[in-house]
Amino acid sequence: MTDLDQFSQSLARNLKRLRTERGYSLDALAARSGVSRGMLIQIEQARTNPSVGTVVKVGDALGVSVTTLLDHEREPPVRLVPAREAVRLWSTESGSHSTLLVGAEAPGPLELWRWRLEPGESSTSDPHPPGTVELLYVTEGELTLSAHGGDHLLAAGTSAYLEADVPHGYRNDGAAAVEVTMAVNVPAPR
Repeated sequence: MTDLDQFSQSLARNLKRLRTERGYSLDALAARSGVSRGMLIQIEQARTNPSVGTVVKVGDALGVSVTTLLDHEREPPVRLVPAREAVRLWSTESGSHSTLLVGAEAPGPLELWRWRLEPGESSTSDPHPPGTVELLYVTEGELTLSAHGGDHLLAAGTSAYLEADVPHGYRNDGAAAVEVTMAVNVPAPR
């Protein structure tokens, strides 16, 4: 089974389980998430490879992290995630990628990511639920963070706090690759 097949099957199984546990119909989840009913059906049947943005929207609507949508089992009190089990959610031919390293529900979704952006590449995000916070640490290169009406340049060694309930994005305008470690905390659903 390929990584993509494993990703699709885990997402399908967990989406259906979580939607059912919350008593959401496909139409109700579509309305909450902004993801079409047809796309939700394809995801639940493991017939599509949804974008990261789609997975995030569905997780936000269900009040769970991307980790919970992808995990095979419920979390034990201590969980080690070897590098080979980290989940790469997107990549480009030139080598940019984001990898979910580990996540938890604490009490809302909490995720730790490693991102790489090659020169000239970018990633944008729709607003997350109110109260969502992203913490960034640039380990290599120079990252441009676009949010709250401006661009913010983060050189290697710089950390940032971002209230992520607005459209935001990350860009590499430099000549070298950018490596970033990011933590995302989404408030627990009310």
